Amino acid sequence: MKTIEKLSTGIFRKKILEMTAYQVAEADGFIKLDAMENPYGWPNDLTDEWLNTLRTCEINRYPDPDARQLNNKLRAMNQIPTELGVLLGNGSDEIIQLLLMALTPHATVMAPDPSFVMYKQISDGLDLNFHAIPLQANNFALDLPCFLKAIEEIKPKVIFLAYPNNPTGNLFNASEIREILNHAPGLVIIDEAYAPFTDATFMTEILHFNNLLVMRTVSKLGLAGLRLGYLVGQNEIINQLNKIRLPYNINVLTQISTLFALSNYAIFEQQTQLICQERTTLTQELKKMPQLEVFPSDANFILFRVLNHSASGLFTFLKEQQILIKSLANHKTPLTNCLRVTVGKAEENQAFLTALSQYFIVVDHTD
Repeated sequence: MKTIEKLSTGIFRKKILEMTAYQVAEADGFIKLDAMENPYGWPNDLTDEWLNTLRTCEINRYPDPDARQLNNKLRAMNQIPTELGVLLGNGSDEIIQLLLMALTPHATVMAPDPSFVMYKQISDGLDLNFHAIPLQANNFALDLPCFLKAIEEIKPKVIFLAYPNNPTGNLFNASEIREILNHAPGLVIIDEAYAPFTDATFMTEILHFNNLLVMRTVSKLGLAGLRLGYLVGQNEIINQLNKIRLPYNINVLTQISTLFALSNYAIFEQQTQLICQERTTLTQELKKMPQLEVFPSDANFILFRVLNHSASGLFTFLKEQQILIKSLANHKTPLTNCLRVTVGKAEENQAFLTALSQYFIVVDHTD
């Protein structure tokens, strides 16, 4: 009988065997400021109304395979014209996977570095050639000459641009993105996961670029648990992707719950405004600390660099205080010694700031 190691080696592709699984940190009991979630719950009366709505859910039946009511709701909210198609996915991750599954074997995929990790993770899992173009180290802007040169040389089938970018939080220059759209031989995906926190968008430009698709999610709005993303683009492209989308990929609870939530959109707009206000306050307070370099953000998180101290040490100290943020400290340049904190409620942000101050009092005194 073959050992399990030999069995795996003979079955799975070499690239899969070399990969590591995406890790999600254990967060029970923590102030959770690591995953860019909306920290606010629903008012009790809204929760009661939602639960009553779920009574109509036929859990014994398959959901609408095309989620037509939800699709129409998203079209209306985003003013998407009928000449464009909308593809729904089980989170943006499934949409990224569908896009990359549809490519020719060993196609090249391109994205800035650093950017959303799943672009590379899914590309590697599908044995595609992922090509990362470093951002400018001083401000995380696109290196446009380098980007255009790479487009000319490697002719990527797909380019991903997160707008605002994760994990840096900045918006790329819109005119430079249009330059990329004009030069790209394949598709350009503008990932607008953090659209609720900025007015900048390429949604209105899809009709002007046949190769442009805009991807969004309801997660950052406050519905992360429902796992719903959507992609908008030319009907021809969306129709091709629908051929490999699994039927019933949007479950009935997600369809009903998202429709209900979007029908009460004002609640989430209010929460988004609170998050933006807290982002401003948190940024100002972080900038008062001389031990930190704080970067501007158009998202619901803030990236900062620890100066003259160990970011890993700070991350560990915060965990000991039951505060969980995201460590990017081991990432190569330009994220060396960087950490990322999600904007939480006022009391959560204050607990984070207090712990930061305590840490620097200790280490500065020790030094």
